[in-house]
Amino acid sequence: MKTTRYFEEQILKKRTYLTLEMCLKIIENPIKEEIQDDGRKRYWGLVPELNKIIRVVVLEDGETLHNAFMDRSFKP
Repeated sequence: MKTTRYFEEQILKKRTYLTLEMCLKIIENPIKEEIQDDGRKRYWGLVPELNKIIRVVVLEDGETLHNAFMDRSFKP
């Protein structure tokens, strides 16, 4: 899977608890997904190692990871 420069340089460095592998697992098996108004896709998933819900955002091409973070306000 491709990643944006922002994802590589900002997200993975600022949020050291995240890995590319975690994000890929969420995309492959989300507990919820939706499309934003701008065409980007959001995926939510539980990361057992962290016991937290993570939201992963992919660009509208469906192939490029752009953002990921803990979503404390997630409601299924």
